[in-house]
Amino acid sequence: MNEETSVPFPEFWNWIQALPLSEHIGFTWWFPFLESLHVLAVGLVVGSILMVDLRLLGKTALSIPASRMTREMIRWTWGAFVLAAITGLGLFMTRAAAYIENPAFQIKLVLLMLAGCNMAWFQFRTLRHVDQWDTASPPPQAARIAGGASLLLWIGVIFAGRWVGHII
Repeated sequence: MNEETSVPFPEFWNWIQALPLSEHIGFTWWFPFLESLHVLAVGLVVGSILMVDLRLLGKTALSIPASRMTREMIRWTWGAFVLAAITGLGLFMTRAAAYIENPAFQIKLVLLMLAGCNMAWFQFRTLRHVDQWDTASPPPQAARIAGGASLLLWIGVIFAGRWVGHII
């Protein structure tokens, strides 16, 4: 670690942002283009997750089985997430050394990891027994907790993401 920074491998982050692609994105119309795509992709990610979470919380779409809602929304969620990750990486590359030290960016990454863990827990534990509660109203406590945690985590991701550009 460098004494000037608390972030490991500062040379690596400086190298990333000095790449020709990073500089091209940062100094051309590509940055606002990627940023716009990133916002749209995040909207699709959170919108599709919101639909499932509200179903899990027993607040809406109770006539639709939870398994069907999850199955139909997952392709939208993953497609949009891939686009958000690619565009986010493009944005990150332009100022990697600054972003990696940004507390809002660090919080965003932690919240994304927690959201991923929550989703994995739901997919591999709670949803595994969906045949027992697929049309139940309200859904079981484990499903409601997963839906509520998901909503809170994604709200946090959005807030932290918005703060990233204002803390640098």
